[in-house]
Amino acid sequence: MNSRVLVIGAGSIGNFVGGKLGVAGAEVTLVGRRGMLDEITASGLRLTDLDGADDALAADRFRVATEPDDAGSADLVLVTVKSAATAEAVRELSGKIRPGTVVLSLQNGIGNDSVIREVLPQCVVLAGMVMFNVVHHPGGHFHRGTEGGLAVQDDPALAPFLGVFERAGLELRRYPDLRPVQWAKLLLNLNNPINALSGRPLREELADRDYRRCLALAQREALAVMNRARIRPARLTPLPPRVMAALLTAPNALFQRVAGQVLAIDPVARSSMADDLALGRKTEISWLCGEIVGLGAMVGMPTPVNQRLIELVVAAEQGDRRTWTGPELLGQLRDAAAGGSAERRANER
Repeated sequence: MNSRVLVIGAGSIGNFVGGKLGVAGAEVTLVGRRGMLDEITASGLRLTDLDGADDALAADRFRVATEPDDAGSADLVLVTVKSAATAEAVRELSGKIRPGTVVLSLQNGIGNDSVIREVLPQCVVLAGMVMFNVVHHPGGHFHRGTEGGLAVQDDPALAPFLGVFERAGLELRRYPDLRPVQWAKLLLNLNNPINALSGRPLREELADRDYRRCLALAQREALAVMNRARIRPARLTPLPPRVMAALLTAPNALFQRVAGQVLAIDPVARSSMADDLALGRKTEISWLCGEIVGLGAMVGMPTPVNQRLIELVVAAEQGDRRTWTGPELLGQLRDAAAGGSAERRANER
């Protein structure tokens, strides 16, 4: 019997993951906004990646809906909405979903699974993360532009679905405790606001030393706060997080030689935050840099670099300047860091 998969959030990630599961034989329903649903209904789904894969899923091989009315028939629910929309999205499942249904959060940030669990305590709610970037092109075309797979909290309830994920080329990397992986992914996602403010594709931005220095400032601040909170992020890159943060500041030639695979990114790929700003949508900045600022407040450490990134992105959301050169953005963050150091010294007196 084919798995019945309900995807809550038919955006770039939801359509790519749901579409790949559909190609692998799952019965998929995609729940999202009418504009997106009209597009994929008219064209079907085309799913490509930087490794050369090119799959198509005709529109008659998946269902679409603006509300999860048939949630009761789902064997597996994937939540792929933006973090801010989590509670509202899963409340629509309450009273419809069968007890014991597996609900997998495939979202950025820390703690979305806890939000879902509060609303759906009768379900098996698991944390997960998508470790790759997806670019949306017109005509229902979704392109995986970076390396990576799916990381999930391990649970016996996942067993019936392992086969379809593997056939889809989305093998689940399972962890007894996903939190260290989530914190490590958050460190990488601190580049999202930098990329969004740069106005450049990811590969071009990361090839620029000044933008990498911006990321290094944000990551070092985050690592210091995590250390104070006794959080040990997992190692997701060829080098440990602290070493990678240091390597980001290296000259371009050295960085490319030592960490060249970091630049193994499709030329057109941009961060999801860049896409949100381009479309005039609210971003997930509060679930990225905001996590670091919140953790810093909890452990009594200023986090001026991540706070400044929040301020710049919020200003961009409100229509202010959206494109910063590397030197300009680096100046903003260095000034913020200097102010934070002065504040910290004053507090220590």
